[in-house]
Amino acid sequence: MHRIDAANWYTVTKFSDDVRLISELHITEFYRCNIWHVRGSESDALIDSGMGVVSLREQVPLVTEKMCQAIASHTHFDHIGCHHEFDHRCVHKAEAEILSQPSRQSTLADPYVNDEIFTALPPAPYMSTSYAVKSAPASRLLEDGDVINLGNRRLEVIHTPGHSPGGIALWEAATATLFSGDIVYDGPLIEDTYHANAQDYYNSMLRLYDFPVQTVHGGHFASYGRERHKQIIRAWLDSH
Repeated sequence: MHRIDAANWYTVTKFSDDVRLISELHITEFYRCNIWHVRGSESDALIDSGMGVVSLREQVPLVTEKMCQAIASHTHFDHIGCHHEFDHRCVHKAEAEILSQPSRQSTLADPYVNDEIFTALPPAPYMSTSYAVKSAPASRLLEDGDVINLGNRRLEVIHTPGHSPGGIALWEAATATLFSGDIVYDGPLIEDTYHANAQDYYNSMLRLYDFPVQTVHGGHFASYGRERHKQIIRAWLDSH
């Protein structure tokens, strides 16, 4: 498999309301984390940071223009790989230890990271067999109901355990936008990781069902609206 230059690893797509999607296009869709950049008047938010196989700060100038709070929706390898590049790092307290002391098992790099998750390999010297997330101790521990203040924007922390114990979604009431992480998105949901919990997952889905969303930006796959949000959760609840 051929390798891609670092300069061609990321793409940036602008959504409305100063929200941008940063994508690692050479990772297959199922494993490709959606990295969300939200611009605020006083600071920006980076919701998840990808695999970390290419530097975000070096290749995506957008993330360096203002003080940026790197928020982990949870601590799986595909979501926290570049968190160590930011001074301000936020994670739910239930997964703070993993962000600080990541292992291949705790971040799910083992067993998921191999060459087959790529359509083209990252630049040398990357090797899937030695890939590991770098330590990125949190500067802020999050709990349900906390608010991340960006100045003119407020993101409320919604604790959504189930996929992982410290999974969170972020709710911007002013725009009716939900950044849902990996608890719900428009694709195959993962409920069988080593630290997943079936009852927590069910309770989190129940909680999110009635959110008055207009837009959902998930941790994977394409964004969607209110009707699709209710369809996805209703079908999931009915099957469990």
